[in-house]
Amino acid sequence: MEEHAIMEEHMGADRAPSRVEVLSREGVRVVVMTGEFDIDHLGGLREALDPMAPEVSRYVLDVSGVTFTDSTALSLMLQPALTRPVILAGELPRHLKRLLELTGANRVFTMAPSVEQARMMAVPPHPRRA
Repeated sequence: MEEHAIMEEHMGADRAPSRVEVLSREGVRVVVMTGEFDIDHLGGLREALDPMAPEVSRYVLDVSGVTFTDSTALSLMLQPALTRPVILAGELPRHLKRLLELTGANRVFTMAPSVEQARMMAVPPHPRRA
């Protein structure tokens, strides 16, 4: 079964809107993140990264279009990693790469150069799910 949804939040004239597009198919939930994600603009991301989502074996986060991420958004990105693999796909924006390095979260995520490679790559099952 395939699921597709788009969630968008407008942040005002001085900031880019955040947009989350979700495509779930064959146990893989692809979440395309675009724009700025901070404590005030996480609604769509919170829904997309539901750590209890049934029948999701892995999350693929396309972060190549992210222009800003704060620690609250990073916390949401980490939640599903407690129970299943989370793969960051695409080129990491410089600010996100730095945030991952500073927090040590870069050791939690698997990295892939593209969404298609992330969908197909072999990743070990999460220890809590194995």
